[in-house]
Amino acid sequence: MLFLMIGMTSHAADPGIAGWEKGGAYDALFDVSESDSFKGKVLEILEIVPMPGMAPGIGLIIEDKKDKRKETVHLGPKSAVDLSGIGLKEGDMVKVVGAWAEMDGKDVILAIKIKKAEDVELKVRRTRDGFPFWSMTPEELSKERSGQ
Repeated sequence: MLFLMIGMTSHAADPGIAGWEKGGAYDALFDVSESDSFKGKVLEILEIVPMPGMAPGIGLIIEDKKDKRKETVHLGPKSAVDLSGIGLKEGDMVKVVGAWAEMDGKDVILAIKIKKAEDVELKVRRTRDGFPFWSMTPEELSKERSGQ
């Protein structure tokens, strides 16, 4: 099983996550009660800047398998998200788990995890509360990895 979690070792002052920090305006958009999941095809992998002043991030355009709608998925800051670990590429079928949020009048999903296969996934937030892995201390990340 290939299970990857992202994380930063020095997170608070890292300019690579500017605007993505826990407790910031962007993070406040994450509402666990808006959690959802869907399956679809990766149409595009792109660089995103969700709000002015934020560090660049990684996003996906996914075509929903059921209704063929194109959904925008935010994964996290570019400095913390490494898609090569799961080999994600355009054309892949994935399962997206995240929470819906509205940005500039458009619905987007703030990812918790992307599953490429039953045993291949990239997890970017804690499922129960959406805490972003890039804002965790090394100790918190270690605890998440061990499943405690």
